[in-house]
Amino acid sequence: MKIAVAKEIDPLEPRVAASPDTVKKFKALGAEVVIEPGAGIKSGVPDAEFTAAGATVSADALKDADIIIKVKRPEASELANYRRGALVFAIMDPYGNDAALKAMADAGIASFAMELMPRITRAQVMDVLSSQANLAGYRAVIEGAEAFGRAFPMMMTAAGTVPATKVFVMGVGVAGLQAIATARRLGAIVSATDVRPATKEQVESLGAKFLAVEDEEFKNAQTAGGYAKEMSKEYQAKQAALTAEHIKKQDVIITTALIPGRPAPRLVTMEMVKSMRPGSVLVDLAVERGGNVEGVKLGETVEIDGVKIIGFPNLAGRVAASASGLYARNLFAFIETMIDKKEKTLAVNWDDELVKATALTKDGAIIHPNFQPKA
Repeated sequence: MKIAVAKEIDPLEPRVAASPDTVKKFKALGAEVVIEPGAGIKSGVPDAEFTAAGATVSADALKDADIIIKVKRPEASELANYRRGALVFAIMDPYGNDAALKAMADAGIASFAMELMPRITRAQVMDVLSSQANLAGYRAVIEGAEAFGRAFPMMMTAAGTVPATKVFVMGVGVAGLQAIATARRLGAIVSATDVRPATKEQVESLGAKFLAVEDEEFKNAQTAGGYAKEMSKEYQAKQAALTAEHIKKQDVIITTALIPGRPAPRLVTMEMVKSMRPGSVLVDLAVERGGNVEGVKLGETVEIDGVKIIGFPNLAGRVAASASGLYARNLFAFIETMIDKKEKTLAVNWDDELVKATALTKDGAIIHPNFQPKA
């Protein structure tokens, strides 16, 4: 049983899919672990730390590997090095990427999208969306604080008082909750909004103020899986009016709203941006799906009338060492369920609900029901 840890070919992806800790755990399960040279350098893990944990470092790591673990979906140039039948685990970003899914099917690999892990108790330790969003929310506040250029906490000095920064978090999932907690720890006055009623209590438990139009539609605005539903145009208009007034008084805004498989909802219009005071900052965590803020640009900081809009992708990757460590544990927890502990061999149960929820391709075909080719 050979497990290969691939080096990411995207120059903007600093994370790695294994840690010395998970290498030791895989070895204990009877696996041979081989790392591509330099795979962990950008995450602060040199090859020597992997070898000390029991891994081998080799340029031929991917050759004949039974399992390949990555951060991002393999590109066509990488698939050429994978053996048919190999199990490949990564953050696959399958929505709207039909050609990439077909390429993986044609390569004959069994691919698993870690971000499709169901949010059930058993799978909490495997929840990549949560582990990475948690760090993205933290980093968003750090980026906002750096760009704002003023102190976050109220400071009373002999020379006068520095007022506390007002931070508004839009979208209270894992990233939003961590953004609230981080901004509060830095001493800011924090408010937050979300379409899901269950988040009100969570926001208030962190010491922030909750902002929403709390009508009948709002009370039913959550799926059984705990995700946000898309709201009606009427509700969006009422919420936008309330939000517009609130935004005028804010210093830093963090937007985190995403709906699985859809473009990011537009939360902040250009008119709202222009209503903010010069020096204010918006950090858009949804930029890779089109962005919540009108005017945001992928990978750039845009300035409009003195207001900065930050559109950095992969904010979790800007805390690469922490993000890699958590992602590696997510992967190990999932792959461990596919290994026969007595025989120390691969034993995938294709009827397992976790496998069914995450498996995209197998035996030359796309098998996930959500991504079947259109007739």
